[in-house]
Amino acid sequence: MTHLPPAVLSDIQILAAYAVFLGSYLVFAIGKFPGMKIDRPGAAIIGAVLMVALGVVLPQNALHFIDFRTIVLLFSMMLIVGYLRLAGFFEWITEIILTRLKPRHLLPTVIFTCGLLSAFFVNDIICLVMVPFVLSAARRLGIKPLPYLLAVATAANIGSVATITGNPQNMLIGSISAIPYRSFLFYLAPVAVVGLLLDWLVLHIAFSGRGMAEASVEIPVVALAGDRKTLIKPGIVIVMVLAGFIAGVPPAMMAAIGAAVMLMTRSRDPQQAYQQVDWGVLVFFVGLFIVVGGAEKAGLGDWLLEFARTWNLQSPAIFTVAVAALSNLVSNVPAVMLLKSVVPGFVNSHMGWLMLAMASTLAGNLTITGSVANIIVVERARPEVEISFRDYFRVGLPITLLTLGFGMLWLWWMR
Repeated sequence: MTHLPPAVLSDIQILAAYAVFLGSYLVFAIGKFPGMKIDRPGAAIIGAVLMVALGVVLPQNALHFIDFRTIVLLFSMMLIVGYLRLAGFFEWITEIILTRLKPRHLLPTVIFTCGLLSAFFVNDIICLVMVPFVLSAARRLGIKPLPYLLAVATAANIGSVATITGNPQNMLIGSISAIPYRSFLFYLAPVAVVGLLLDWLVLHIAFSGRGMAEASVEIPVVALAGDRKTLIKPGIVIVMVLAGFIAGVPPAMMAAIGAAVMLMTRSRDPQQAYQQVDWGVLVFFVGLFIVVGGAEKAGLGDWLLEFARTWNLQSPAIFTVAVAALSNLVSNVPAVMLLKSVVPGFVNSHMGWLMLAMASTLAGNLTITGSVANIIVVERARPEVEISFRDYFRVGLPITLLTLGFGMLWLWWMR
């Protein structure tokens, strides 16, 4: 990202910048502006416009605050995953796995399937795909779907911690920190694997004997619909993209190449793929870059650095707790955006970035509103299953504490 030289702002502009910043983050925290239908992307755009209109950010400099590597990576991965979804790739994998294993293995199967897929693809998409299959499997078995739906949400969050492409905040961290994909995977994949095991343990204890699938019941095998030939090209492209990531090609460039290859088609209208892109998330990122950039020009960065020194944020335990609390207060992406100016000042900034990715992701399992993945599961399941705050929190709390604890200790040891 290009860093602009500091500009002299009047006291009124500094005050206005902080007011816009705090107003935007208030909406990020509560989801909507009180009394109005302004959501998080809307608040980010309004905040960005105000930063420019008030002269905090000059129009000709606004684009310099946007990290286009993050935007390109996020958009490209959404497009690739969109094509995979339209081709039935995720349904094909999920149906094979869920209908060809013994029922007593259903819970770990759901957990590790969600975790593995979320590690390499955006976790929100995995939740969208997995919920209908879990509900279908529960109906066939005549069991309560609640533990398996909770498994989808928690495992998608945990699995996504493993790689740069697992979730939006990791993409942001990967682009800003320039940590190689392989290094990210090396340090955080063990956190994801152990986290999934802890997830399985907590859910098994919490729901043991309460409608879980028993060994005596068989899951019917369902014939897979659709033409498998449509999976050939998307499959080749995603293997190529993942190989490029691991080989060290910059993630944004590799994902953009994969998206471009996907668009070279004679059989599918690109408009269908564009509809799979979450444009609201892209808008949110663009606006947020400018809002935070304007606040940093007004002195927020210096204040955060002083705060980090005062509270010793370089301590793994303190930093993990601070990131987890902030992520649940304002959501993980705004939290990462806020702390991105603090981590480069750490003695070991490489480990600081990894700690930020780990804590901001795993903290999403604390409550229903902790991550978008959780909300997707709750909303997609609502016609058949009502997941209450209490239902989620009784497993979300121990899962979050256990996974954050292990992640912190692991990265501290690897340091």
